[in-house]
Amino acid sequence: MAETNGTRGVLPAHEIERLLAGGRIRTETPPAPDQVQPASLDLRLGRVAYRIRASFLPGPRRSVAERLEALKLHEIDLTGGAVLETGCVYLVPLLESLALPDEIAADANPKSSTGRLDVFTRVIADRSRAFDSVEQGYVGPLYLEISPRTFPVLVRTGSRLSQLRFRRGRATLSDEETLELHEREDLVAGRAPDIAGGIAVSVDLTGEQGVVGYRAKRHTGVVDVDRRDGYEVGEFWERLETASGTLILDPNEFYILASKEAVHVPPAYAAEMVPFDPLVGEFRVHYAGFFDPGFGHAAAGGHGSRAVLEVRSREVPFILEDGQTVGRLVYERLTERPETLYGTDIGSHYQAQGLKLSKHFRAT
Repeated sequence: MAETNGTRGVLPAHEIERLLAGGRIRTETPPAPDQVQPASLDLRLGRVAYRIRASFLPGPRRSVAERLEALKLHEIDLTGGAVLETGCVYLVPLLESLALPDEIAADANPKSSTGRLDVFTRVIADRSRAFDSVEQGYVGPLYLEISPRTFPVLVRTGSRLSQLRFRRGRATLSDEETLELHEREDLVAGRAPDIAGGIAVSVDLTGEQGVVGYRAKRHTGVVDVDRRDGYEVGEFWERLETASGTLILDPNEFYILASKEAVHVPPAYAAEMVPFDPLVGEFRVHYAGFFDPGFGHAAAGGHGSRAVLEVRSREVPFILEDGQTVGRLVYERLTERPETLYGTDIGSHYQAQGLKLSKHFRAT
């Protein structure tokens, strides 16, 4: 049986399963039952974390392990769980490694819940020149760089903070193809889209029942990344209310906001939120930018879902206004329609969402 079908695009779940069965994705322990998502693979933390002096890339001639020897400060056992502190940088060998076919490459993103906790993560491969990017035909281990920015987090072997998607050839739609898809599938509900390198996504500062977003509190308790509905919102977040349609972002503060648009990702496509032109604003949006097939799709329990925006201002206070463009949604084709979709097929936490914190916090 062929490992994949040969068509260009992002690989759906059943093709990822073939890579696992064929030994192209290798795991130190058996895969978890729900580890393969509609168009991505959750990556699991290994048994040890290394506190390192600084982030790094290995470069084209060295392995991560070689660089690690000079940069590690101490070793942390994750088998029983351990707290990763804010402001520190850690490197964790993952339970997954790769032996990709020559025509398959991969890219990584933090999982949605990781981004909403303001935990900065990046996948690193041997001899890589870029984070979150795995070249075609790569054979070797994978590592995850982790840096909690706001909340200290409790992690353990098997915790999932990042996800990997696999692609063959060019998958990204051109602006013309995106417009054609929108005319068929209504990608952004309610208005004609602004398409230029992806569909423009703007921020909603009108609010749901007066709440326009959340600002993270400092000096909180620890968040267990594997604990669901475990924490009161008020212990970690300040609700933001505004009637003016503007919000001043304070430097080095972390915000959860929502898009004005309801986003739809059809079953045979995936999407990624990419940062908007930094020249128009001193802020960064959306650490976790991957949208699975079926996000906001009616057949999967949604009727368009708003994108949650993880926002951090840079060096100076910045006024954000209702309806301001904050990112662009880039669509990619899949090689085939997945057998399961994001939403009711897999019990997804963020389907049909509005303004929503990560799954770790109790709904209010």
